[in-house]
Amino acid sequence: VQLVESGGGLVQPGGSLRLSCEASGFTFSRYYIGWVRQAPGKGLEWISSIYVILPSTVYTFHSDSVKGRFASSRDSGKNKFYLQMNNLKSEDTALYYCAISDCGGGYCYENTDNYKYWGQGTQVTVSS
Repeated sequence: VQLVESGGGLVQPGGSLRLSCEASGFTFSRYYIGWVRQAPGKGLEWISSIYVILPSTVYTFHSDSVKGRFASSRDSGKNKFYLQMNNLKSEDTALYYCAISDCGGGYCYENTDNYKYWGQGTQVTVSS
């Protein structure tokens, strides 16, 4: 299984970025693609997941810290996933990862320990 993120960078407060995650090599029929970030000196923070039930059912979930500003989506034709981030704040500065999980039940997608495979991360810096 391979996940590759891209799209990070430096942006001013109030700006937008779109992160991409290209996933390959997995055969789950139901899975979560999660977005997790790690700010400098802090632990992992789950922020968003997209739940896919093949072939085309999709649900999205977001943490309170990003709800209304960030949105997850999927390009099913390319097995590519996106995190659109709007109205960015300095506290959004972090290394952002995408990861995949086949966990089931409850709010399992919020637990970063449930994600089996991770990308390498992409840095997002929000600063004027």
